[in-house]
Amino acid sequence: MDWITILRSLQSDFIKRLTSGFLLHCEIEGQYSELTVISGERLKTLREFCWLMAEKYKRTSPVRDVFINNLKGKLGEEVVKERLADLITEVDYETKFGGDGNIDFTLNSDSKIGVEVKSRHGSIDKVRWSVSSQEVAKNAVVVCVLIQEEVNEAQPEYHLFLAGFLPTQMIKLRTGKISFGINQLLYGGGLWCYLEQLQNSPNHQDFSANSSPNYQINPEFSQLAEKATENLTTQTPSLLSKVENLKSLSLQEKGFLHTIKSQQVNSLQNGNQNLNIYIKLGDECFEKNEYEAAINHYIQALKLKNDPEIYYKLGLTSYQIGDYEAAIVNFSQTIKLNFHDGKAYNKRGLARYQLGNYQEAIADYTQAIRINPNVAVAYKNRAEARSHIGDNQGAIEDYTQAIKINPHYADAYKNQGIARYFIEYHQGFSQAIKVNPQDAVAYKNRGDARADLEDYQGAIADYTQAIQIKSNYVDAYYNRGNARYDLGDYESAIEDYTQTIKINPNYAHAYYNRGNVYSELGDKQLAIADFRKAADIYRREGKLEALKDARERVSDLEIAESLDILNF
Repeated sequence: MDWITILRSLQSDFIKRLTSGFLLHCEIEGQYSELTVISGERLKTLREFCWLMAEKYKRTSPVRDVFINNLKGKLGEEVVKERLADLITEVDYETKFGGDGNIDFTLNSDSKIGVEVKSRHGSIDKVRWSVSSQEVAKNAVVVCVLIQEEVNEAQPEYHLFLAGFLPTQMIKLRTGKISFGINQLLYGGGLWCYLEQLQNSPNHQDFSANSSPNYQINPEFSQLAEKATENLTTQTPSLLSKVENLKSLSLQEKGFLHTIKSQQVNSLQNGNQNLNIYIKLGDECFEKNEYEAAINHYIQALKLKNDPEIYYKLGLTSYQIGDYEAAIVNFSQTIKLNFHDGKAYNKRGLARYQLGNYQEAIADYTQAIRINPNVAVAYKNRAEARSHIGDNQGAIEDYTQAIKINPHYADAYKNQGIARYFIEYHQGFSQAIKVNPQDAVAYKNRGDARADLEDYQGAIADYTQAIQIKSNYVDAYYNRGNARYDLGDYESAIEDYTQTIKINPNYAHAYYNRGNVYSELGDKQLAIADFRKAADIYRREGKLEALKDARERVSDLEIAESLDILNF
């Protein structure tokens, strides 16, 4: 019997005892306990800290909301601190503007191993915890804490349950976020042992996306690259394929690889080709969407002149192929050569936004605005980044400014309501709906904002209104299905996913998510059929990562079905 099976079995027993109240309770720090009680001076200290945070960030949300959200988080962190004690080091996010960077703790022995804590209040059968793709990428485990009492300013004592944990390597995201219930967690008693094994493993994953880049070129890369540059016409093609297959290339290695590729493609016999020819060739390739060829021509141009505009073009091309790290490197070089280039700051902000580095993106957009305060797109971009960190009011202000500069700015008015921490009485979707009660898009977008806040009932109401206005609104059906799925209303979720598929038979995510629901309900055959259909569409659309994931789900369910037959 493997360790996951054992921890799941122990979790089932824990859930039964949780409903009956017979729990393990140990007050010794560093020892495991299913129950942790926080009161008295300890709770007072947490409250004081949270009021400081509320005052500090009152601009983003009402003070009471900030206080309660902070207290929920700190209560959960207190549980993990007490249980893991000397194994972990707390991340001091007071010193970090905007939060903890999606990492609550790191291991003392290895700061690259992050631990994220999620705290929720609710009934055992309905409570769900959510994690984003950024949190999964940056942490080794997600630890879930269940708060028995509703969190408020006056509660004198809290009973907290270590509900369980999930290794992030086991989490498969449906979109950019996933939620799970207590029965999907592993038993918390195995957390310490799992982290110890992880830190002792020489090949553990580097979960810290914020750690400093390793600029040491790995020996294998160095040897292959050196050989590739020795003879561009004979050795480069075969050697480059080996170089590109190396895992975990650093930014420096990626840049060097682009250089070698450009030399192989553009090693022109006539060495006196001038700068303008290379730039023109690069521009023509860019216009034709031949981005790799464009990169090669621009790098050849850079050999003749170290020009910021060429780096800017190279950054744009890297961005188009989704190589955001290379784009950041090139835009940074543009800025180094011309620090008054506002468009380079704006584009570097976009690349950082794509990587989830919202604070750095905001800093770039701000600098772009300082250089030229009359560019509407910079305000719009900063608003979107601010919404992701919960700066709702700041996002609204930026969208408003974008509209003042450009009144015809497409969706900026409706987008005023897109803020991750949506507050209904603010401007935005509610105002758009007031102006036009038949605006289905505004209802759908407000539903998205509410779902992001985990206000699933409110989201469902908005999606329903959007559907009433526009009966074939496929995204409203799909998103309503997601909200119902998150609430555990599986039958209704299936109905919405099915309607989504009727409207658009090639809506792969609808098949995938309906497969998730069937799997939750134990109907493996229907789940397998849906995952196969999703995989087929992903394959036709060229979405390789999604295809791989859907196939893995089919394989897992087929194995589980075989085991069921054997057990029968």
